Amino acid sequence: MTLSSSFLSAFRLCFPHRKSSDRSLGRRSLFGAMMCIGISLVPLVAVLIISEGMIQGITGRMIGLSTQDLQVHVNSLSPDVDSYEGMMEISERFSELKGITGSYPEVQGMALVSYNGIRTGATVRGVDKDIFEKNSGFASLMQLREGQIDLSQERNMIVGEKISQILDIHPGDKISMITVEKIGEQMIPKMAVFTVSAVVSSGYQELDALWVFIPLETAFSVISPRSSKTIFSLTTENPFSNDLVKIKQTVRNDIMGYGDNISIDQSRVYTWNELNSAEYENFSSTKLLLLLIMLLIVLVASVNISSARVMIVLERRKEIAILKSVGADSGGITASFLLIGTVSGAGGVLMGIPLGLLAGVNINQIISFMEKIVNLFLKFVYVLSNGSEGGFSAVHLLDPAYYLQEIPVIIPFGELLVITLGTLFLSLIVSAVPAIKAGKEKPLDTLRKM
Repeated sequence: MTLSSSFLSAFRLCFPHRKSSDRSLGRRSLFGAMMCIGISLVPLVAVLIISEGMIQGITGRMIGLSTQDLQVHVNSLSPDVDSYEGMMEISERFSELKGITGSYPEVQGMALVSYNGIRTGATVRGVDKDIFEKNSGFASLMQLREGQIDLSQERNMIVGEKISQILDIHPGDKISMITVEKIGEQMIPKMAVFTVSAVVSSGYQELDALWVFIPLETAFSVISPRSSKTIFSLTTENPFSNDLVKIKQTVRNDIMGYGDNISIDQSRVYTWNELNSAEYENFSSTKLLLLLIMLLIVLVASVNISSARVMIVLERRKEIAILKSVGADSGGITASFLLIGTVSGAGGVLMGIPLGLLAGVNINQIISFMEKIVNLFLKFVYVLSNGSEGGFSAVHLLDPAYYLQEIPVIIPFGELLVITLGTLFLSLIVSAVPAIKAGKEKPLDTLRKM
């Protein structure tokens, strides 16, 4: 049998001319298997898009707002970084290195901030006053909630949304910040008063929950070098580029004092994935686990194709026997049933992939709609229980304390291609046993029983 004959045979085995074929259990099973594959692919594709968007969204915020592409850590007690001028000089030196597109000096320390008797711990970040404009990560990822971003004044402070909620503070409020300086064996508290100029959020509270920003010049006077970190955050063209390791080596050579450079005392350079290795591996393993669960669902759905093939073989034994008696070989019959299985998988792919893409691309709207329905129901129950809606608190399906407030939509075309080819291959494999069995049918035995 030729390939075209196998195609025609497969078509006629599934769609014969007889009117009785409308009641064919095999055909119904085949259509059901196709539907199962399509339905199982919808959550697989949606989970792929959502997980990819969540991982890249969170990772992008970690890189753009916390670590940047590279980070140089310098001993805070080093004379090279004991002043604002010294730090700016080193920052300028880094920005001139090959592959570096920006250098941002920073002093970090821990403090206790309080307002109207309410206190909470905070990570104080002394940054350049123009960082929210010059740094592309801060400019694009930091969302202004209240006030105006302004660090031009010595005692201005920008606070994260979570701290703003804890202390119930707003732009214009004056808050106290208490740090500790160790002198000998004594711990001496130091207090400074700042005016809140803005409330900001990255959209991911687990990252920015404790952040407060103050001018870099002020950080030298309020944060003890013995209890702080001195950091130079460096940006490149692409943090995911293979050239990042080479750029890291260039920075390392510079701080070690190779060539005509002066070495920077007690300093080390790290890439963003070295600083965030635990989080990045956790995200990746979670994504793989979710995809594995979804793939098992697709596997179970694909088994239905094998069952449908068996039903068709049993129903079409007479047709198979007639084909073999007029010259069709076993290989051609087997190929016909393999084609049926592959076409069934293709039908499921054409049904499931577009629906999965539709769900994934509109996931934020879907979650918002579900949120409204859930809150409407909960509000109804609350009013029945309490007589009024006063005091009702709406729930959020995407809690910003654990998730991004809005999921970025990223379509991984390469992985979608792998899913498509994998589904077709799986459909071909599960069709092999009934197809081989159909090819081995003996026409004389079959016709005697008819």
